[in-house]
Amino acid sequence: MIRRPLVCVSLFAAFVLFGACRAQSAPSTSVVEPFVIGAIPDQDPEKLQRLYGRLATYLEAELGVPVVYKPVTDYTAAVTAFKVGDLDMVWFGGLTGVQARLQVEGAEAILQRDIDAQFHSVFIANRASGLAPFDDISDLAQLRGHTFTFGSESSTSGRLMPQHYLQQAGITLDDFAGEPGFSGSHDKTIKLVEAGSYDAGALNEQVWLSRVAAGEVNLERVILLWRTPPYYDYHWVIRPDVRGRYGDDFVERVKAAFLQLDPAVPEQAVILDLFGAQKFIPTENSNYAEIEAIGRQIGKIK
Repeated sequence: MIRRPLVCVSLFAAFVLFGACRAQSAPSTSVVEPFVIGAIPDQDPEKLQRLYGRLATYLEAELGVPVVYKPVTDYTAAVTAFKVGDLDMVWFGGLTGVQARLQVEGAEAILQRDIDAQFHSVFIANRASGLAPFDDISDLAQLRGHTFTFGSESSTSGRLMPQHYLQQAGITLDDFAGEPGFSGSHDKTIKLVEAGSYDAGALNEQVWLSRVAAGEVNLERVILLWRTPPYYDYHWVIRPDVRGRYGDDFVERVKAAFLQLDPAVPEQAVILDLFGAQKFIPTENSNYAEIEAIGRQIGKIK
């Protein structure tokens, strides 16, 4: 009768010790790998940090997982980071979105702003150049013999579509005075044309309108020449492997988080305003077939 309690106590102690050891050696399941978002650097870095910092905070609260914004140096770096998995979801332009999807099987274009289904580029000029505004694409011919800058070499609105419309008007890159420039961003294009470093340039209409509205463009030095026809442009592209990390419904949850952004909610209104949009809408890969075709024609997609 005396040994039974001792055996029970010994077994109980062993059980507690075994349980403690298992608790110490078991892998932690509470640490969730961050969902990493990125964007092509099409504007000033401070503006991008303000926008995507707010967006990451919003998405983290909505999705219930850590969300991190990771900036990149240029358009090509954004495509590469998406390809190798350093970025899970990226805000691409039309061209870079196609380039990225073609390198990641199963990648999806899922969301765009309300303005992206009918997007435009604008051509601008320094007033001292003697160039005048026009309404017909054929009048792009007046750019012959002038210096000209695009934005990034891989920009849809700052290079691909402007070059496409120039070709439709019979203008080649050899028709400019000297080699065309590639400023690297829409903001830089405005500043270069404003300073007279180039006679004219092409950029994203939404950036042009927002900078003019903010009083950041000297309209005594820069004029708007022409607005292009509409085309599909910016959109979010997401990797397929996020479902394995965060659940089969994760892509749908991401979509819902964007689609419910409400301009009547002050914190969400700031995000929409920084994006230059009233709302986000769904999109799909097939919407960018024209961009892919033009990209192949110009040599930006192999």
